[in-house]
Amino acid sequence: MSGLDRQQKWYKSAALYKEPRILGILFLGFSSGLPFLLTLATLHVWLTEVGVTKATIGLFALVTIPYSFKFVWAPLLDHLSIPFVTSIFGRRKSWMLLSQLCLILALILLGATNPADNIWLTACAAFGVSFFSATQDICIEAYRVQRLSLEETGMGAGASNLGYRLGMWVSGAGALYLASGFSWFAVYAMMAAFMVVGLVTSLLSNEPDTPEIAQEQDNNAIPFLKKGRLFDLKEISFSSIFHLFVYGAKHTTSFLRGRPDGLVVVLYIFFFKLADTFLNVMTMPFLLEIGFTKIEIAHVGKSFGISAMIIGGLIAGVMLSQRPLRQTLVFCGLLQLAASLLFSMQAHVGNNFYFLFATIGLDNFANGMCFAAFIAYLSLVCRGPYAATHFAFLTSLASLARVVCSYFSGYFADFMVWENYYMMTTLLCLPMLTLLLWKRTSFSYFMGRTAKLN
Repeated sequence: MSGLDRQQKWYKSAALYKEPRILGILFLGFSSGLPFLLTLATLHVWLTEVGVTKATIGLFALVTIPYSFKFVWAPLLDHLSIPFVTSIFGRRKSWMLLSQLCLILALILLGATNPADNIWLTACAAFGVSFFSATQDICIEAYRVQRLSLEETGMGAGASNLGYRLGMWVSGAGALYLASGFSWFAVYAMMAAFMVVGLVTSLLSNEPDTPEIAQEQDNNAIPFLKKGRLFDLKEISFSSIFHLFVYGAKHTTSFLRGRPDGLVVVLYIFFFKLADTFLNVMTMPFLLEIGFTKIEIAHVGKSFGISAMIIGGLIAGVMLSQRPLRQTLVFCGLLQLAASLLFSMQAHVGNNFYFLFATIGLDNFANGMCFAAFIAYLSLVCRGPYAATHFAFLTSLASLARVVCSYFSGYFADFMVWENYYMMTTLLCLPMLTLLLWKRTSFSYFMGRTAKLN
């Protein structure tokens, strides 16, 4: 293939970002990313302003627990229909619409609370935002997996990454900017209004072709599951709900045990998060310790860095549509390794503002590419009728790995000089790369053995 042909092929792939389905995934990604910081950094600023103690603010991290345990109720979204609504919109769309409407109400309720007078009400409202946001994530992830073809998976992951980052920017920097001139109630009301983007997208999107879940003998213990209806109060009991969760957990574990790459999937998620967490969780302490000011870090990290991350995600989407997924994952792993080396060089160079641009630029570019490729990986692993349950389980597993690795990264940072710490981080990229190169047959299996993706 000539250079001109390759160039035209890349242009053709990039043009897919204008395709309605890909644009829909982008807008849904925006809706997914918007609520996240409204229960974390943005909320913490509000709490600080009204005089809430640092210890209490630290405990507010507990309101985000639903993001780590969303796999618990994901089986409900795979199995159950909403009366009247599902018959009109379809199962995936009806759950998306319900979660988004509840999320809008929860955001308005959170903004209407006064943490100075009743901190518990604020905490409950924030928990509600996290719960409905995590539920929306389950719906959107399953929708994206089942709405896009194998060839569109990479572009969808890139578009989702871009939308998610834009949503986080609006609820982070955008919300703080609005808070300088408006009340916090007005800020959260405006954030709720931005959720209309996802709501309208859900209404205009087509319901994906969701494979039917075969009825099994296990369902005999769950009467309302057979009928596939929600809110059938005569048949719903604690026992039936418990059996449904066991049912979902059984299919998740059998899904991993029943495929030759099951262990590879779990190991890849762990090693990916291991390298990613050790590289990024200590960035702020590292930069402050070697002498950079908060303003310098904000200029480079929050402006230039975010742009590099978005560009990385977009390029990853195009690359995933042109190159085999395994090759893209290897390339992303090498970028992660190079970013770790650059941080080690930054530790050696010290407070050099121009070198910081290269370090932060490569790190964020690698993050954007790696996140898009990782989402594409999970999307291909989770294709099938249990998409919501499987995707929620694997992303929760990744979240758990991040939390565990965060503790150990801080421990090693306390006992090592920064140059050696980032050299160790470079070495931590090797297990992931080794797995990608060594277990080629397993990666071919989960990608369906198609000519383009294996």
